[in-house]
Amino acid sequence: MTDVDWSIEAYDYQLPEELIAQNPVLPRDSSRLMVVESLTHRHCIFRDLLDLLQPGDLLVLNNTRVIPARLYGRKTSGAQVEILLLKPMTSDTWLALVKPGKRFINGATIEFEPNSSFDCDYKLQATVLATDRETGGRVLKFHLPQGVSLINFLDQFGHVPFPPYVTDSQALTEQYQTVYSKVAGAIAAPTAGLHFTDELLEKLEQRNIGKAFITLHVGIGTFRPVEVKDITTHNIHSEWVEVSSLTVDKINQTKAKGGRIIAVGTTVVRAIEGAARANNSNPHSSIEPFSGDTNIFIYPGYKWQVVEGLITNFHLPRSSLLMLVSAMIGRKRLLSLYEEAIIQKYRFYSFGDAMLILPSARIN
Repeated sequence: MTDVDWSIEAYDYQLPEELIAQNPVLPRDSSRLMVVESLTHRHCIFRDLLDLLQPGDLLVLNNTRVIPARLYGRKTSGAQVEILLLKPMTSDTWLALVKPGKRFINGATIEFEPNSSFDCDYKLQATVLATDRETGGRVLKFHLPQGVSLINFLDQFGHVPFPPYVTDSQALTEQYQTVYSKVAGAIAAPTAGLHFTDELLEKLEQRNIGKAFITLHVGIGTFRPVEVKDITTHNIHSEWVEVSSLTVDKINQTKAKGGRIIAVGTTVVRAIEGAARANNSNPHSSIEPFSGDTNIFIYPGYKWQVVEGLITNFHLPRSSLLMLVSAMIGRKRLLSLYEEAIIQKYRFYSFGDAMLILPSARIN
């Protein structure tokens, strides 16, 4: 194995700030697409997928939907606070990132403000129960009517959180959802899927390019850089995932017929490869249905089990996502492609352009 570098410095690059996309393009499938093949690459438009994929291929997509996870409120003293919900622990107790943290001492009560689009008489309050060492966040218990989940109040009190590097956007919140989003639970969008339109998906189906869905609720690990010097010692945050029997059947049938498995986004990669790793005791199937948390961390040297190709956006320096893509085509090649993308003024990150890695480019 060559080109395996596990030092964090090896996954750094410099990006001009003006290339961080603040708004999506319209229509969605008019974004640029860098196509990576075995020895070459070329520049296309996203809707060119119709000619780049083959009949019999299977696109696997993440149908998670971003929840209105950002809430604003005040302490009983009047001090303003902000929280970002991370994941539910029960129907009324959530882990959340908070700021300013010093105002969230155990026992403190927060009253949240309804967003401006709702006329709401209900007073939503929460009490701080504990500090979470892993995230630095807080465990919050919300005061809710009997038998009612916090999810029922998020449309009235919450806001869909854009990524922290999107600071000057005119995008509508629905533009930060995929057109096939269905299962609420993510705090960030699976952004590789933002390029698809209903029309493009229909045309792909007409060309016998199949689709299947997994659910992975994107968590805070998406935004957090890897901070250890040796990336192999990094502990990635776990995320909830479901790979259904229907999706597993489609994957196995596609492989049996010689079709290719193309993951739409790094979250799909983690879901499928995580499911395969969880069930690898069965020698007769590379993947089986799976539901639960995954903390799979993919970096160069990884041996691929299911995924053959990948559609992905351009990722942050020192991120676990950059390392995952490096595992597919090699770190040096990926960073050289990023250098060209910068020269060609591709748009980076969540609202940016895309890359298609064809199976011929996968290194192992």
